[in-house]
This record gives sequence, structure tokens and C-alpha cells, in this order.
Amino acid sequence: MESDPLLETYLRQLHLPAFVKYYRSYAKDAAQKNMEYHRYLLALVENEVQSREQNRIQHRVKAAHFPTHKELADFDFSALPNLNKARILDLARGDYIAKHETLIFIGNPGLGKTHLSISLALAACRMGRRVRFWTAAGLVNELLLAQEENRLHRLISMAHKQDLIVLDELGFIPFTPNGAHALFTFCSELYERTAMILTTNLQFANWIQLFGDERLTAALLDRLTHHAHIVELTGESFRFRQRMQEKEA
Repeated sequence: MESDPLLETYLRQLHLPAFVKYYRSYAKDAAQKNMEYHRYLLALVENEVQSREQNRIQHRVKAAHFPTHKELADFDFSALPNLNKARILDLARGDYIAKHETLIFIGNPGLGKTHLSISLALAACRMGRRVRFWTAAGLVNELLLAQEENRLHRLISMAHKQDLIVLDELGFIPFTPNGAHALFTFCSELYERTAMILTTNLQFANWIQLFGDERLTAALLDRLTHHAHIVELTGESFRFRQRMQEKEA
């Protein structure tokens, strides 16, 4: 079937890009199968709907600013026998997001905390959720810069519009007093309003090392753990085990 310039013009005006792309191949297939007209139209409409949903997912994933792509299906649960796989799969359903709850992964470096946080957040994107990913250090730097430029309220308002905030690597770098206060303000603003995923290599008792203020640390922990799913990861580092396997090979 040859292209029809007028039809394609109308389809573009109606913002039906998948129709433009596939109507000829679908028409050829429909003719070969002697398909009824409404079946041909239904096939095109279904393709348009699926294409739009895929584009929306891609847009949400891009807007999340994930540092890398991680899938839950690729996570090696067998390497962490103490990790409850059923619990993680249940969390992937996203009920905690609707309830504005917090998910906290605690464990030493290399156990897959970031992998789990990204894969759960990616699942949220596929369910139509708006997600934003930050490292803890990156967020604090952004908060302090926004404060200097008198746009902190705008940044926090943007965070309020998200369904899920991911805060990764909390515990690697201690914060300045200003940075600690900025992060406390940010988390307090999201409390019971926006779901969060946090990853940390520090036990809660050691968070004072990060924030340097006992009262602020206690107040922050009180908020973060109030409606929290706390998952502790124990075992041998994935990266360390991979290096050992490479040496043996």
C-alpha cells in the first residue's frame, strides 16, 4: 500500500504518530487476512495506545535521573540468603507509595542496595508513578545551591509533585551543619506526603556521624522510621565476589 499524504497530514494533526507509522503495514496485513474494517481499526488503536504508554514510561524514567538501569529480575537473591525475596517482590507492587511510606535499605557497600532501590523505582515508573533519584551528597549540594539562589521553595515544591523520592548512598560523606539542616528540612517537608526509598551503609545509631547534631538526627530518624519498611542486607559484597571469581578464572 502506498502512503497517503493527506491521510498522514490529518493523522499528524490528530497527534497519532503510531497510526502514521503503521497504517500501511497493518492495512497490507488486514487485506491478506481478509480482516474486517473494525478489526483493522482496533489493531491500529491498540498499537497507538501501547505506543503512547511506552513513551510515557520512557519519559518518566528519563525524568527520574537514574544513574544506571537495574531490573529486579537481574538481582541475585541467592547470594543474600537472609534477604526475604517475597518481601521485596511485594514491595515492588508499590503499595507503600500510595501510603506515602518510607523504604530503607541498610547494609555494607556492595550488597545491592542501589540495585534494589533503582529496580523498585523503575517498577514505580512503569506503574505511572513520578520518581526522582538523587544521591544524598548530590541532593544536599543541590539544596544548598538552591538556598543560595533563593529557589529552595521551588525545589521542594518539585519534590512534592513526585510520587517517590529515592535517596541513595546516605552515609558515605558527613554533611556540613548547613547541609545537614537542608536535608532535614527536605525530608521533613516530604514526611507523610511523598514516599521515599533510602539506602545507607550506616546503622541508625551511627547517623549522628553524618549530621553532627544529636537532636536533629533524632528528629529526622523519628520521621523517616515512623512509616518505614526497614530491610537490612547482610552478606558478602557482590563486587568483591566478582573480583575473586575473575581472579580464579
